[in-house]
Amino acid sequence: MKKYNSKINKIRSFALSLIFIGFVIMYGAIFFKNNQILVLIFMTVGLLCIIGSTAVYGWIGLLSTKAVQVVCPECGKWTKVLGRVDICMYCNEPLTLDPTLEGKEFNQNYNKK
Repeated sequence: MKKYNSKINKIRSFALSLIFIGFVIMYGAIFFKNNQILVLIFMTVGLLCIIGSTAVYGWIGLLSTKAVQVVCPECGKWTKVLGRVDICMYCNEPLTLDPTLEGKEFNQNYNKK
């Protein structure tokens, strides 16, 4: 079975990876310290990755405030659900807000129209 993560955690992980990618790109400029143009390009691209990460964090923060909060029936903790189906952030229990999907096998394609 494929391992699923909650949508909010996936987006947060993507934003965190953008930060690290930006730092790695910026450190790549060390190899071209004799060529100022390449250093400037590497630093700019790295900075754009970090700014993009900030934008993604802001976007998921706004999206997270609009998400429906439910109590997970498995672990009893409050979690947020985005879309028709999602996974509990804590115990990876499949959750749905659509009564027609209850009892069906979890599939993230249910969120697509």
